[in-house]
Amino acid sequence: MKSYQEAVQFHGHSCPGLAMGYRMTKAALEFFSTERAVDEEMVAIVENDACGTDAVQFLSGCTFGKGNLIFKDFGKMVYIFYHRASGKAIRIGRKSSFRTKLSDTQISSEERINLILTSPEKDIVQIEEINIPEPEYSRIFDTVLCEICEESVVESKTRKLNGKIVCIPCYEKQKKKEGN
Repeated sequence: MKSYQEAVQFHGHSCPGLAMGYRMTKAALEFFSTERAVDEEMVAIVENDACGTDAVQFLSGCTFGKGNLIFKDFGKMVYIFYHRASGKAIRIGRKSSFRTKLSDTQISSEERINLILTSPEKDIVQIEEINIPEPEYSRIFDTVLCEICEESVVESKTRKLNGKIVCIPCYEKQKKKEGN
C-alpha cells in the first residue's frame, strides 16, 4: 500500500482532507482485500471534489481518465467503492463523532492530520455495505470537429445548432448571443 507521504507528493501538500481521504480509501481497499486497480476492477463514486478525492485516485487507481472514477457533486465527504470481482459495494464516510473531535478549535491542522492518521479505523470511518447496480465500463466515443471552433470533441458531448455539430462551449456562447 502506498504511504501517506506518497499521497502528499501526488496532491501537493498535506492537509486534513487528504489524510481523511487516505484513511477512507485504505479502509475500502482493506475491506475488499485488494490492491490498487490497474484497470477497472474497482469503481469509485466520489461525492466531493476536494482534497480527499486525490487520495482516492492515488491509492485506489480509480481515475477520470480510465472512467472508473465517477463524480457526484453532493459536497459530502463520502465515497462509494464498487468491487467488480465480488459484485459488492460499500459506502464509506467519516463518523460524526470523529468530525466533532476534529472540530476542536484548540488543535492545529498538523494535529488534526496526525489524529486522522493514527486513530483506530473503527473510530474514524463508517462503512456500510450497499446494493447498487454494477457501474458501466467506460466507453470510447468517436471524436468529431466542432464546426465553429474546429476543436476535437467527443461526439456524445456535441450539440446541434442551426444544422451544425458544435461543442458545448460554442453552443452556449451562441445561445447567449441569441438571448436564449
